[in-house]
Amino acid sequence: MKKFLIPALTLTAGLAACSNNAQDQTAQAANAIAADASATTANAVDDVSAASDRALGSAENSLDRAGAHLDNAADHADEKADHAGDKIENSAHRAGAAISNSADRAADATGNALTRAGNAIKD
Repeated sequence: MKKFLIPALTLTAGLAACSNNAQDQTAQAANAIAADASATTANAVDDVSAASDRALGSAENSLDRAGAHLDNAADHADEKADHAGDKIENSAHRAGAAISNSADRAADATGNALTRAGNAIKD
């Protein structure tokens, strides 16, 4: 045990006897470490802020592009709806004309049949 006690006492006495110069150098080293840690933290904050700005800018651009695509899709949908409406209207006109023509032919056929029946009765 004496072997361990003597070096420990010598080390303790040596630390207590540190010169002012050694204490100053230790304080300067601690200050330098603190300054480095502060600078590293500030750089990290700046890097996170810049990355956040880039991410938000990218998201904004993506939303703008998506909005433009939606506007274009809505415009195309309006055009297609107008085109479909025109087709329906034209089809309705054609159907009306076909019904009218069919009614005219039916009336003509009925008139002809009645004329033939009248002629047959006369004879």
